[in-house]
Amino acid sequence: MLYAILCQDVPNSLPIRKETRPAHIERLNALRDEGRLILAGPHPAIDSEDPGEEGFSGTLVVAEFASLQEAQSWADADPYTVAGVFSSVTVKPFKKVLP
Repeated sequence: MLYAILCQDVPNSLPIRKETRPAHIERLNALRDEGRLILAGPHPAIDSEDPGEEGFSGTLVVAEFASLQEAQSWADADPYTVAGVFSSVTVKPFKKVLP
């Protein structure tokens, strides 16, 4: 089943994001390589594809997992979560309708 992982950043998360990004991307690439990643990306803190020093306000990951518990465990072990980039992480089932 698909699950949406919705993450909210702590204030001024950009320095921690930059430091931790390679490990975060490595885990996402593993999901992609397994054919389980639907989409992933950050929410810019301002209305711009490149928010510069304004940074990001959160992250969205939609991926396939065997269960809600597996999705939650994956989110809990994400380098951004462990490093303190996120103030909150919500994991919930997701049903893709379109496209």
